[in-house]
Amino acid sequence: MSETHSIGRRSVLSTGLLLGSGLLLGGLTGCGSGSKVAEIPMAAATGVPAPGRRLRIARPAASAAETLDPASSLSAYEYLGAIYNRLVKLDDKGVTVPDLAAEWSSTSDGKTWTFNLRRGVIFHDRRPLTAADVVYTLGHILDPDVGSPQAGVLSPILEASGVTASDPHTVVFNLTSPNAEFPSLLTAYQCYIIPVDSAATIGATGIGTGPFKLSDYTPAGRGAVEAFVDHFAGPPALAGIDFYSVQDTGARVNALLAGQIDLISQTNLDFATARVVASSPNATVARAKDAQWYTIPMLATSKEFSDPLVRQAMKLAYNPKDIVATALQGNGSTGWDNPVPPGYEDHLDFTREYDPEKARSLLKKAGAEGLQLPIYTSSYDSVFTPMAVAYADAVKAAGIKLTVTSASSDSYYTEIWMKKPLSVSYWFTGRPVDQLLNQVFRSGSSYNESAWSNKTFDQLLVSARGEMNDAKRRGIYQDAQRVIIDDGADMTPMFGDRLVGLSKEVVNYSEFGFEFDYMLIGLKS
Repeated sequence: MSETHSIGRRSVLSTGLLLGSGLLLGGLTGCGSGSKVAEIPMAAATGVPAPGRRLRIARPAASAAETLDPASSLSAYEYLGAIYNRLVKLDDKGVTVPDLAAEWSSTSDGKTWTFNLRRGVIFHDRRPLTAADVVYTLGHILDPDVGSPQAGVLSPILEASGVTASDPHTVVFNLTSPNAEFPSLLTAYQCYIIPVDSAATIGATGIGTGPFKLSDYTPAGRGAVEAFVDHFAGPPALAGIDFYSVQDTGARVNALLAGQIDLISQTNLDFATARVVASSPNATVARAKDAQWYTIPMLATSKEFSDPLVRQAMKLAYNPKDIVATALQGNGSTGWDNPVPPGYEDHLDFTREYDPEKARSLLKKAGAEGLQLPIYTSSYDSVFTPMAVAYADAVKAAGIKLTVTSASSDSYYTEIWMKKPLSVSYWFTGRPVDQLLNQVFRSGSSYNESAWSNKTFDQLLVSARGEMNDAKRRGIYQDAQRVIIDDGADMTPMFGDRLVGLSKEVVNYSEFGFEFDYMLIGLKS
């Protein structure tokens, strides 16, 4: 999941920004009868950045325990892509491409992977990047005491002792079991490379190989980075970036409209706010296509949804097209209960049935005719409640009666999610397909939000990891998607476009997987 905050009325006094409390909040519903509300742009502006400019980013307020250690579950996310690099990264099609690694290969069984590093890469403190740094980083991620979220993904197939340096520019990974998609698992943001012996200090120093180097940082407060002119890919377009930590969405939008910041980070604007922003003289909106993956998890261990017939009925009873039209106002794509986003190479292009009468028949067969229960939502994300309302309205035709029940956003993911039989949720897209399917749907995974378990599905994941032929492996992943569609307990009505507020001076904003390109982004002259 990503972090989203609802609009609030508290002003933030510690950021150094002049955050007026009435600018947006008074204007959202009272723009004036003669004011023109703009449509949301389809793409960000492109152009040649002016030299020497600094970008100002407002990010959500974080815990005072946040850190620049990328392996941590409390990492200061917005800084990471600026100051670090990974061995590999994902492109916008979900394909693994080079970053610090120039090339890689595996043995025929997919158990041993060899990565050759770029030459001439240096850290911000002028130390050269070597294979020893990669070995150290992976050991840090896999250290149980660190508690890295990515350890849960890597540890089933990799031990720290299995990562070695065969020479200063070559890293060898000896896996405990085959995995044809192993490189993709190193694209997670927890896998940014840090220097040898830096674990004790990296949380404050942020020394990496990235296009920017740290100049100032206060946990949960202000910070800044400066262009690293000796970056291996050349200097970035910007001279530097200033970060401000701002608690409320409303305050962040106010600052953008007033021209006090240039970009709002980690905030998906609701549609009304996005149109107000797009209408302003200073600001606009960039659209990240299908960046938000919305789900309706049915708790498979609950009495309501332990029967597969009931789960099938819940899917047959609604048409995702109606949910996209209502909850997203058309700003997204239908999911048809397949969690792999459209555009991914491994995506199964499949449209399941929509048949409320068949849904009613299945419920009767399962002894659940006239099913009634709450569907939980909150203001945690602006789309949650519209999605819950649209779904509840859609399934009435099958005799299903859902009561939309709002819970506190502060405790939604501790008291409701994975605990109540039916709720709404979301994740960000950009996960490699192996990680997506294993992390969210495999039996026993800590992120399996519906507690669904299917032995056939689990075996398909094992088979896919061991299949080295790309076309055959893609077919196995698509078979796994069919199992989710047919039997799974997690509905995917839609993928929503993420709406990002930014200054009209910003050019070349391009986002994928909740990250943007720090090298290309810039400001007009």
